[in-house]
Amino acid sequence: MKTLALSLCLLIAGAASAQAACYADYKAKRDDPLRLHYGVAEISAPCDQPEAAADELRPRLGSDDWVLLSIVSLFGDEGLEKRRDSAGDYYLRY
Repeated sequence: MKTLALSLCLLIAGAASAQAACYADYKAKRDDPLRLHYGVAEISAPCDQPEAAADELRPRLGSDDWVLLSIVSLFGDEGLEKRRDSAGDYYLRY
């Protein structure tokens, strides 16, 4: 019975952490003429895997001819609002 209760608790804790929001702030560019932007995007990839976040963002940005330059950081809800002004039009756009 204790094993079942422990398993259930672990399952619930895992589901809660899997649903935690993850965001990436990134830098992207367009050529001809050169344009750069900084943005923030919600990511479904785990929040500790920058390369997975980059793989997720590349096609989104590419649909508007932007090229991902770098993932600056990955963060949760706690860092979202303080990046709003810096990201401007690219706040949660992609």
